[in-house]
Amino acid sequence: MITIRRAGTLDARQMAELLDAIIQKGGTTAHTTPVTRATILEWMGRDPDKSAWHVAEDDTGNILGFQFLEPHLDLPPEACDIASFVRLGKTGLGVGSKLFEASRLAAKSLGYQWINATIRADNGGGLAYYQSRGFEDYAHHPQQRLGNGALVDKVSKRYDLT
Repeated sequence: MITIRRAGTLDARQMAELLDAIIQKGGTTAHTTPVTRATILEWMGRDPDKSAWHVAEDDTGNILGFQFLEPHLDLPPEACDIASFVRLGKTGLGVGSKLFEASRLAAKSLGYQWINATIRADNGGGLAYYQSRGFEDYAHHPQQRLGNGALVDKVSKRYDLT
């Protein structure tokens, strides 16, 4: 059984390990440098009044994925940015669907009108995930430089809450 709940500071270590494994595998996230518990805690503290963090966990308390919403400097105030991460080997189990339902409700309660997802254009799984949630393409960003210097295209997708 998968349980969705608000993420807390005690989840930061497992969240960092989950994301770090995805970063090390490469090819799906724009993050290119290792993350730690401290990194996750810093992110969680950026704008707590306009952000929402959720985790998906199994019956034993292992985090299967996490998702967060937050404001972004490149977006208008009525929009938030979303990021989603599912543990390697645990995709296709409904983790992302359940996380998005919690995030969608949180975005509405925070007063946002739409959600932005910007995904690497070579991340087929991520593009399909957001498309299946009802996100629609609205911008293409060619040749974006990642932290490791690599250039990738990115796609921005929009989900209207109204």
